[in-house]
Amino acid sequence: MRLLITDDTIEVRLAGWQKVLGLLRSIEVPRADVSDVEVVEQPVREAMQAGIKVGLRVPWLYFIARTIHLDKAYIVRRGVPGLAFTVRNQGALKRVLVSTPEARELAHRLRKS
Repeated sequence: MRLLITDDTIEVRLAGWQKVLGLLRSIEVPRADVSDVEVVEQPVREAMQAGIKVGLRVPWLYFIARTIHLDKAYIVRRGVPGLAFTVRNQGALKRVLVSTPEARELAHRLRKS
């Protein structure tokens, strides 16, 4: 998984195996459609509490999944903070949570723009 942030978009690019096992596609969202950016210290905990999900789930370790309503996407792993943001104009998808070691600096960068 690679997280790319440009002046115009936020892209979560999944590896082939992540797409297949997680039943997800890569996510690309215009930055104009992103709000409520935050850092989540324990993203796996949040993913586990999100109710029924489809995709790859290894409880307390790793999630590449969406909720059954397809409104939340989780690409998270234990021990790595998460970058969470709300999206609009992306169909059913309303929130994305992605583990990245740079979560704090990326959140700061996204909040400034």
